[in-house]
Amino acid sequence: MEIVNIEAQTFEAMMNRFEAFAQRVEKLCEGQDKSLHHWLDNQDVCQILNISKRTLQTYRDNGTLAYTQVNHKVFYKPEDVEKVITKLKQK
Repeated sequence: MEIVNIEAQTFEAMMNRFEAFAQRVEKLCEGQDKSLHHWLDNQDVCQILNISKRTLQTYRDNGTLAYTQVNHKVFYKPEDVEKVITKLKQK
């Protein structure tokens, strides 16, 4: 382990800059919903569209349905699913 000594004034300056950075990040996040309660997962979308998981995969692959992947879990915005429903009704 390496120990680094810095002056108190330098440490305070670093802490002030870090605090300002943290406040900016919080301001950016304020307008966003931090939960996933309005996102749909694979099972939800399959039930809504009455399709199989494989068909859902095809929709993702060919760009029919937009999605977001977090780690290994896939999520869909309800408005994107609505667009697919509209497209399917037109056919």
